[in-house]
Amino acid sequence: MIKVYTHSLGCPKNLVDTEHVLGSLGEFEIVDEMEEASVVFINTCAFIQSAVEESVAAIIEVVTQANEDCFIIVCGCLVGRYGVCELQKEVPEVNLWLETKDIDRWGSLVASAIQEHFGIKLSAKCYQSFSYKNSLIQIPEHGRKISTGPSYAWLKIGEGCRHNCSFCTIPSIRGAYRSIDKKILVPEAKQIVESGIKELILVAQDVTAWGSDTDDKDLRPLLDELFKLDGLERLRLMYLYPAGMTDSLLKYLQEAGDTFMPYFDIPLQHAHGEILSKMGRPFAQNPEIVVEKIRKYFPKAALRTTFIVGFPGETDAHFNTLYHFAAQTRFHQLGVFAYEQEEGTKAAAMPEQVEQSVKEARRNEIMELQADISEEILEEYLGERMPVLIDREHEEWPGLYVGRTWFQAPDVDGITYVSAPPEQEMKAGMLVEADITETQQYDLVALV
Repeated sequence: MIKVYTHSLGCPKNLVDTEHVLGSLGEFEIVDEMEEASVVFINTCAFIQSAVEESVAAIIEVVTQANEDCFIIVCGCLVGRYGVCELQKEVPEVNLWLETKDIDRWGSLVASAIQEHFGIKLSAKCYQSFSYKNSLIQIPEHGRKISTGPSYAWLKIGEGCRHNCSFCTIPSIRGAYRSIDKKILVPEAKQIVESGIKELILVAQDVTAWGSDTDDKDLRPLLDELFKLDGLERLRLMYLYPAGMTDSLLKYLQEAGDTFMPYFDIPLQHAHGEILSKMGRPFAQNPEIVVEKIRKYFPKAALRTTFIVGFPGETDAHFNTLYHFAAQTRFHQLGVFAYEQEEGTKAAAMPEQVEQSVKEARRNEIMELQADISEEILEEYLGERMPVLIDREHEEWPGLYVGRTWFQAPDVDGITYVSAPPEQEMKAGMLVEADITETQQYDLVALV
């Protein structure tokens, strides 16, 4: 049997692509150690220079440490950004490079290449679920293998981006925005939920753009179908562009019921109009307008955002506006990036580039502010009883579990540590009621 080792870098969208490729291969064995693999599949990220360096390091590690006869496959944004020809020259040891323009055919291309290389025929039949470190779940018929465990799964609803932010490489790497047809998405989501997974998290470069390029017009027709799914406990939307937060969508979500998590992940990037305009953001007005609009419909909403500090031309006055906006708005979660001068972007050629030390100082200043805000917000939940979705058992402490409340998304937010009396059954995938007994800077502690 073919033994496969996978490594997905970057965002959840990449992970979904990897899961679809795995689902196309039929019968094989996933291994945890690269040295045991006969096939290594690397899905790369190249959004910023640090991600490029991480992807290159991962490829070099495979080339130098994998078995001599290992079949190496590389795909993703690194290939989309630099092209197969250039990468082949640099790393000829890679057996198969997959271009982003062929993303819809990655599965068949991988299966054909493996069959030809090993002189075998892969079985296309689905087989029973099995577990390894991430509790891989086989979704029959559709051919996707969920690697995030039995509690949640990402649902990628679009490819590419319709915006042209001056600092971003994504449109040049992944192309224009394309909605994935709901005739594909709804059956995929149905099979995921029927496998027992309770939370679906919709992702795209801009989730609010779904349907804008089709007869559906906007996101609501897709959500109509997803909210009907029996067994779906949580639906979370990630990557919501500010311009997409319309009154009509917010009113729709307000009336959607308890399945919808009132958690809004909106990459605002900055708060000063001049910097937003230079960034080429699709919503370059006062971001307070977006925040006020959301809180009009969801007064207790959890808001998450990301900022970029040190953008070309950002003065102390610009930064102070951003700092005070963060202090006033009090986001549940906030990530801050120091601007990186990305080759090929408009911003890279702009004058008044900010010194690295200034960028890092500004980043640290806002993160220190956010640490205090997060701690204060979480203290408000002390003593409350709320549902917690259990993601996994703690790796080091038997009887302790790691889960998430409604305002905690996986990978990017804090977590909730959950314990229970010995007689209480606990396992990954359960949605339990728990009392919040302790709050920390970013995490919670709860008792069932």
